[in-house]
Amino acid sequence: MVAAPTISVIVPAYRAEHLLPRVLEPLMAMHQRGEVLEVIVVDDRSPDRTGEVARIMGARVIVTPKNGGPGVARNLAARVAAGEVLWFVDSDVIAWPDGARRLRATFADPTVAAVFGSYDTTPEGNWFARYKNLMHRYYHQTARRTARTFWAGCGAIRASWFEKVGGFDVETYRVPSIEDIELGYRIHAAGGVICVDPALLGKHLKQWTMRQAIHTDIFRRALPWSRLMIAREGLSDDLNTSRMERVRAILAGVFLLSVLLMPLIGWGWPAGLLAVVILANWPLFSFFIAHLGLLRAFLAILYHQVYYVYSAGAFAWCLIEYHVFGVRNRLHVP
Repeated sequence: MVAAPTISVIVPAYRAEHLLPRVLEPLMAMHQRGEVLEVIVVDDRSPDRTGEVARIMGARVIVTPKNGGPGVARNLAARVAAGEVLWFVDSDVIAWPDGARRLRATFADPTVAAVFGSYDTTPEGNWFARYKNLMHRYYHQTARRTARTFWAGCGAIRASWFEKVGGFDVETYRVPSIEDIELGYRIHAAGGVICVDPALLGKHLKQWTMRQAIHTDIFRRALPWSRLMIAREGLSDDLNTSRMERVRAILAGVFLLSVLLMPLIGWGWPAGLLAVVILANWPLFSFFIAHLGLLRAFLAILYHQVYYVYSAGAFAWCLIEYHVFGVRNRLHVP
């Protein structure tokens, strides 16, 4: 029987003084129970008491030479971590208490290179923040059990695989973006197995605003991910790029176009298309109803159509960049 590997927890942190007491509590408890070897907090030159709070709570603290973002922080910690598995937990994610036990069981299989989980069903904040975090959970919970991507919010990689593929690409992704997705692409391309564990959970504390979400979704997610897919592997049939998701995106565009044309065509077409939209998105809509209530679920599914349109628009723009304007290497995210 293969022994369970040792685990180093890595928490990149910037301006996280107010979050760390909740985030580190379960991780330090795992450390005290001997389930993880160490908890490393990387203070990315925070102007607040992030490093001090982490030290008081018993974590090992290292400081980046200069503010460089979570990819730089994770790479720095990986170089000094002693564990055979690197468990990345964001500084605004509270890992569930059984996380280390789940990772040790998963990595007892020597063929597994990496694993990631999802958010739980009880995010905090207003309806929009809860919608964003529940949407993330839905896609991860309904995904295939093996993936070609990676998620560093609550995900782990064997240290040997992390070193083999060169860690996070901090030159291309100089701001928080899709550096974890791109890392997953390289692990998969090198033959590594990436598992999705729906029971490896964390609670996301980020309080999304609509403006912030739209900017992040377009400039930090849709555009760089589209460029990555076009340049490397094309569209995958998983998560929020599956074939059915593409059909739903087209349907969302037709629905929103009918809404804009309502002064010319009347309300009949938009109403009919809305019914089709709800049916096409019924699994997600019913999931929202269960966790947000009917009214907030309806608002969430309406906004989700906007999300489909600007995400699909970003992908279409990147196709034009690549095939019409000949832009071949625009992966850099400033």
